[in-house]
Amino acid sequence: MNPASRSHLVLIPSYNTGPKVLETVADARRFWEPVWVVVDGSTDGTAEALKALADRDAGLKVFVLPRNEGKGAAVLHGLCNAATAGYTHVLTMDADGQHPPDRIPAFMDVSLARPDAMILGLPVFDASAPAIRLRGRKISNALANVQTLWQGIGDALFGFRVYPIVPLRDIMQRSHWMRRFDFDPEAAVRLCWRGVMPINEPAPVKYLRAEEGGVSHFNYVRDNILLTGMNLRLLAGFVLRLPLLLWRKSRERA
Repeated sequence: MNPASRSHLVLIPSYNTGPKVLETVADARRFWEPVWVVVDGSTDGTAEALKALADRDAGLKVFVLPRNEGKGAAVLHGLCNAATAGYTHVLTMDADGQHPPDRIPAFMDVSLARPDAMILGLPVFDASAPAIRLRGRKISNALANVQTLWQGIGDALFGFRVYPIVPLRDIMQRSHWMRRFDFDPEAAVRLCWRGVMPINEPAPVKYLRAEEGGVSHFNYVRDNILLTGMNLRLLAGFVLRLPLLLWRKSRERA
């Protein structure tokens, strides 16, 4: 593992993921320092276990929120603390073991070379991926590309990404949204609107079965309603920004 980075950290939001979060954190620490975890009001005892790990590991820091506020809220908490500590970028990854920790250094290297960009994971699925989730992704990806005038978002939902902290924090602090399952797609779209361009990097993803320790809090009805409302907001925002996006597109072609 390389020496501790002073600019880039790994940020892992976690909510009731059980022992799998301990494995995820240990794997992330093998490849990067520092690693921060934001425990989003978990009631499964993992907060105490993570704090015990952090007591023995100077490269690990744990924040515990008093109640569950959603993935985006946990990420925002980490962003604000990271900015205060002088960091410029965070790599977000899920706590449930779906994301590939061995890809952390490669993503960080791309970000270090292009600090103005966001580095988006382009998921490489295996046979474990549910067909219904794959169909939903196609719709989300198509909408994200319409809303950004095809700026190049490879996958709107995959949360394994490197974000520049300041623009994302500013966008989130100005909005009451982006606090739950709507965080990942809205963050990518709004950063594109802000002029933060995406760079897509492949990353394998696996869906773990329950017997493998897999945990999912996705609610098909609730979260699809949330995404529908998000896309209506973004389409309205797209219409308002269309002249700017067209002007930017013409400059790129020139």
